[in-house]
Formats: sequence, structure tokens, C-alpha cells
Amino acid sequence: MIIETIKNFNLIVGAIFFVLYFYQIIYFFVPFIKKDKPHKETVLHRFAVLISARNEENVIATLVNSIHHQDYPQELIDIYVIADNCTDNTADAARKAGAEVFVRNDMEKLGKGYALDYAINRIAGEKGCDFYDGFFVFDADNILDTNYISAMNRTFSDGHRIITSYRNSTNYGTNWITAGYALWYIRESKFLNHSRMLLNTGCAISGTGFLMHKDIVKRIGGWKYFLLTEDIEFSIANAMEGEKIAFSSDAILYDEQPQTFKQSWTQRLRWARGFLQVFRRYGLRLIGSIFRKNKSTCYDMSMTILPSIFITLLVVLVNAAAMITGAIRGESFMPLLISLGQWVAGAYVTIFLIGLVTTIAENKHIHTGTWKKIKYLFTFPFFLFTYAPISVVAIFKNVKWEPTRHHGPTVSSDKIEQTKETVKK
Repeated sequence: MIIETIKNFNLIVGAIFFVLYFYQIIYFFVPFIKKDKPHKETVLHRFAVLISARNEENVIATLVNSIHHQDYPQELIDIYVIADNCTDNTADAARKAGAEVFVRNDMEKLGKGYALDYAINRIAGEKGCDFYDGFFVFDADNILDTNYISAMNRTFSDGHRIITSYRNSTNYGTNWITAGYALWYIRESKFLNHSRMLLNTGCAISGTGFLMHKDIVKRIGGWKYFLLTEDIEFSIANAMEGEKIAFSSDAILYDEQPQTFKQSWTQRLRWARGFLQVFRRYGLRLIGSIFRKNKSTCYDMSMTILPSIFITLLVVLVNAAAMITGAIRGESFMPLLISLGQWVAGAYVTIFLIGLVTTIAENKHIHTGTWKKIKYLFTFPFFLFTYAPISVVAIFKNVKWEPTRHHGPTVSSDKIEQTKETVKK
């Protein structure tokens, strides 16, 4: 009796999960059906580039040099590196590369959010709130295509006040972990943010590579998002304000992904805990906003932070309890194992297909060999499955922000090698 009840429970949960995320299936078809709107007349704007860096001497110069080699007028770009609680030579490396450096030492207020707030307010105090038209935000391990700022400026000239970009990776082919991250970000760029843009709904910031108008900064009063996932907090807060984040598909940046499972576990544990923090702070208001303004965006953001962690935990706990109860009563739990196996197999196939479609559609943006592209399609579902234990641990563990150590690009794709060679000249 218990086994049949739990089997039905698993089917119901799977159905609920499908209904909640069905809209993302539609997103997969949008880029093949709709075309980008033509841009308006482009106007040159003055930008500040903000880079929060903690112990990033290995990579900071590469990013600064890639900004110096943009096909955008250099006199309209100022680069600010916030050497945030550094114990290495990040500040010297950034100065040598040609950036202005703000040294910040505050071990009580750790994280990128505090560093950004410090920089924005210092710039406002020194140059005024209206000196720059907009502010770019990058992570120290990023590398930009040479037309990145020009592409973002075209979208900015269309009147959009917050813009995110296409997130690619420098080390896709290193192993199954880096490939898992990279494929997810490419999918997010192509079949989430691009589709949202085409449907005129709001996009979401994904960690790094975005631009915000000075009016957004003035409305906020600097940068006031200090949770563990300040990017999704920023996205949700603006969605509830009625602000639609735009996407520039031609602005591509490369990002270095964690290479070991330990690094990945630490980073994703912070993200999972951060999603819980965001839900506690914004959840009810966000759900309420679905029925008021920016409806589709607020629903989308709700699905980003709410269901997956709780559904995962619920399924695990209920099935574990059922197995224990069944064992005590002497019932066979083999049918339940079969039911769970079918549930997992269905999830594996679904994630594999997501990876397959993304790989085929965005093949030119995946910078690794053909064999690795195929091999990492099969490991992609396992990478996402590891979120299940991470999500459970995040509920109970108090997580603090920790920097991820970066080493620089490790691949030899023509695209990234061309970018690296350009910025070295």
C-alpha cells in the first residue's frame, strides 16, 4: 500500500515539475522562429568598467588587456579594479595593465556586492553621479571578444537600462565539471535569455558580464545586493520594480569554470544557499508580483529560486521514509526502486536532450574537440544531478562567501587563442 502511494506521489511530483517548467520547453523553439529586432541609431556612451578582484593576480591583466583592445573608443572607457581584501599582487598587476585600482580592506563585509558598492560610491564622490552613462560589471577571470562593448552599446542605445551578455567559457574541454558549467551557461544564454529577449520579457543576470544605466545605479543608491547570489538578487529586485533586463547575443565573454569537484561543490553550495536567502527575502513579494506587474518575468524568477530545491528535498525525504517504513513492515521496496529508477532515467534523458540541442545549435561557440563535445553530453546530466545533495546540504549549512581560485585559460580553441594573442600585443 505504501509503495503504491509513493509511486503515485512520484508521478504527481514529476507532473508538477513538468507543468512549472513547461514554458522553458517553449523557449527552445523561440530562437528558431523569431528574429532579433533591428537596432536603433547607435550613440556612443561613456562607460565605467567595474572589476571586483580578490587574489586574482593570475588573470586580472588578461581581462584588462582585452578591454583595452575593444573596437570601441578607448577614451570612453575607464577601468576600475577593486582589489578586495587581497593578499597577493592583484593591485600591482592591474595597475601595470592600465587600470585604476581601488584597494579595499574590510574583512567584516566580504563579497563582490560590498566591493561594487564601495567602487560606485567612490566614483560618484570623485566624478559625480552623471559622469558615466553606464557601468559594466565583470569578474577577474573574464575575457571579452573585441566587439563586446560595441555590441552592448548597440543594445544600450536601444533604450535598455540593464543588459546581460552571452556567457561562454575558456576551459570547456578540461573535464566533465568545466563542460557541465559551460554547457549550462551556453544553454542559459541561447535558450533562456535570448528567448526572453525575443519575447520581450525580462532576462536574468548570470554572475558576470552585464551593464547597468546610471539611472539604475542612482535609484539603488550604489549597489545594495549583498546576499550570496547578488546577481539573482539584483535580477529579482529589478523585476519587481518593473525593469526588464535585456540581452545582447553578439556580446560574448569567456569565463573560467572551476576544475575540481571540491571547488565546484563549494561554489554551487554558495549558490544554492544564496537562492534560499533570496527566497526568504523576496519570495512572497516576488510571487505576489506575478499578479501585478512584469508578470512573466516575476514568474520566471520565481521558478529560478523556488521549486527545484524543495521538490528535490521533498522527493528524497518522502521516498527514504517510505523505504524505511516498508522495510519495518516487511514489504518489498523493489517496486519503489524501479519507480525511482524510471524517474531518474526520465530526468537523465531530458537533461541529455537539452544538452544535445544546445550543442547542435551553438556548436560554433563550443571551443573543444568533437569527441569531447560528444563525451560531455553524457556526463552533463550527472553534473546537474550533483545539485541534489548540494541543495539538501545548503538548507542546513551556514555558507559564507569564498573566492574561487583562477588560473587562466586552458584551452587551445582558435577563437580564444586569437583573443589571447590580441590582448598580449
